[in-house]
Amino acid sequence: MENKQIKYSPITKEKDLDVLIEEIGNARVVMLGEGSHGTSEYYTWRTAISRRLIEEKGFNFISVEGDWPECYALNRLIKGYQNAGSKIADVLQVYRRWPTWMWANWEVAALIEWMREYNNLRNTPQKAGFYGLDVYSLWESLDQIVAYLEKTDGHAAEAARTAINCFEPFNRDPQSYARATAFVPTDCEKEVVEMLQRISGQRTFTNDPEQDFNTRQNALVAANAEKYYRAMIRGGAGSWNVRDSHMMETLDRLLDLHGPDSKAIVWEHNTHIGDARATDMADDGMYNIGQLAREKYGMDQVKLVGFGTYQGTVIAGKSWGAPMQKMDVPPAVEGSWEAMLHNINTNDKIIFTRHLREIPELQRRIGHRAIGVVYDPKLEAFGNYVPTVIPDRYDAFIYFDETEAVHPLHLKTRGKEPELYPWNY
Repeated sequence: MENKQIKYSPITKEKDLDVLIEEIGNARVVMLGEGSHGTSEYYTWRTAISRRLIEEKGFNFISVEGDWPECYALNRLIKGYQNAGSKIADVLQVYRRWPTWMWANWEVAALIEWMREYNNLRNTPQKAGFYGLDVYSLWESLDQIVAYLEKTDGHAAEAARTAINCFEPFNRDPQSYARATAFVPTDCEKEVVEMLQRISGQRTFTNDPEQDFNTRQNALVAANAEKYYRAMIRGGAGSWNVRDSHMMETLDRLLDLHGPDSKAIVWEHNTHIGDARATDMADDGMYNIGQLAREKYGMDQVKLVGFGTYQGTVIAGKSWGAPMQKMDVPPAVEGSWEAMLHNINTNDKIIFTRHLREIPELQRRIGHRAIGVVYDPKLEAFGNYVPTVIPDRYDAFIYFDETEAVHPLHLKTRGKEPELYPWNY
């Protein structure tokens, strides 16, 4: 393939995003990916894109690959709710679950500061929100449900306490729960489903619609987390699909909450936002939120933007729960998507995949780098490249020739969490 066949637009300053904003057009959902969970440029450029989408196109919220309770605490802060805190660095302390650096970092702090200033000038219905789409916060969500319902609805609180009591023998360890359900014909599915039904059946709890939504969402998280951890222990595609189905369901619920004309921005790893049908994930029966959104809302209404780099540094851990480290990201392997873009020139660039459909060499799967929270640069060539048909996976791709690690807040983590299936994404 002659490298000159790949058309691109240079990206060095925020004005260079004009072509991307134009390409997004009137889409309702814009998903912004990342090639790792620890690269500064991915966060800062997603922030720049998100600012423009909120200011210029009326997008209502940013939803991220983070846990609902922690992200909702930030949402309360940026919207100026009473008793939501005032110092961003202090509120970011809620991110105690490993890998803390994903959201407890200075790049996110800058985004939250901008969102708070933006919202200060607006009435509540016009304020931009920040929400978590993920499914891991089983106990945190249960705790929030009970604490809230004890003040507002005794019957629903009783159902929530019953669910918590079912999980107590497992010492708040999801992996212990998952292992137990694999060998003993008992689980807590009935209890969490009954709690979800009881809470969902209540018309209202307070005169705060978003707080009511928070209660119902925590119940949904608990029900789907229970399902996720049971699926995880069985292996295969099941737990991945439970997780991405939950994230898609949460996105749908948030769009409904914000009204029929609402628009959403999603921040997740490329592995979630890039259409799974264009990768070898489909061979294993896996799907993701990017695919599900395209199927539900249509290609014109969903824009998928991938991010990647040729080399640099990244924050990651050597194993699950290990101390975070700043690691070198070696030059991408020859023949990979990132190496192709580097061989054109070393400029940072935006590529629109509609321009790639006439290049025969790109109508097949090629390696596309994906770094998770667990990473070993020495082993990268053996497991960090996802076979991908690039033109089918994204609508646009933003490439940086050299990147630097994200700047984390140094926080202690809480306990050891089970590994994320299958690639720690």
